[in-house]
Amino acid sequence: MSDLLVCITFDFDAMSGFIARGMTSPSPISRGEFGPVAAPRILELLRQRGVRSTWCIPGHTLETYPEHCRAVFEAGHEIAHHGWTHVPPASLTREQEEAGLVRANEAIRRLTGRYARGYRSPSWDLSPHSVELLLAHGFQYDSSMMGDDYSPYRVRQGDVIELEQPAVFGPPTRLIELPIAWSLDDYPVFEFIRTPQTLLPGNSNANLVVENWIADFTYMQRAVRDWGVLTYTFHPFVIGRGHRMLALERLLTALAAGGARFVTMEEAAAEYDRRAPFGSAR
Repeated sequence: MSDLLVCITFDFDAMSGFIARGMTSPSPISRGEFGPVAAPRILELLRQRGVRSTWCIPGHTLETYPEHCRAVFEAGHEIAHHGWTHVPPASLTREQEEAGLVRANEAIRRLTGRYARGYRSPSWDLSPHSVELLLAHGFQYDSSMMGDDYSPYRVRQGDVIELEQPAVFGPPTRLIELPIAWSLDDYPVFEFIRTPQTLLPGNSNANLVVENWIADFTYMQRAVRDWGVLTYTFHPFVIGRGHRMLALERLLTALAAGGARFVTMEEAAAEYDRRAPFGSAR
């Protein structure tokens, strides 16, 4: 019988994502403020269902809403690193990226008593320096890439990617990747964003979206022979709206009925490390 692991994760960006995009007028800031409104109702749902989850929290949120973040930690959920600001690492210099990594990790240590084990890059856009920095600062896993769906893998370092040449892949590192997908993220399907450069229509029918989310788990039931991990990504200010909370309830019900074992990303990474120790064949 397959061991079906599911990671329910929340990117608690609050207003940091809007600030990173230069959207600092009162209306977009207020959209981010809904995150702390929604967080308690999400925590209550998780408590009712007995689901432990992972919350990826930027340092900006940790210091702007310390009591809300403490409530997440005290409810037994993992706190993972999500940058200091929500600026994508690929837009930062190496020095800026490392400074933000250290600053936010200190905020996590003050809250939890230890540094974060896992990292998720803002906007899922790692820089050429990210893997080196994550290894240097002792991270065990990343969750920013999409090279698989149900199987974690070791992150490579030193790839050479050029337009006119075949890709040259670098060696794997001890850093474990817990892959994600935009199709398993609430933001692109639900959020309406309009800027001079971008239009994200959002506002999708939540019932149709949750059918897609359930179907990916259904396919994992068929596809994995031994074990697999499926990672969902939600944002409190997005999923916390009423009709979407009902969709989240429906998703958790379907996953539990299908035999899902809810784990934190740290637990999923540890399970992968046990099954495929670094240096062994995948």
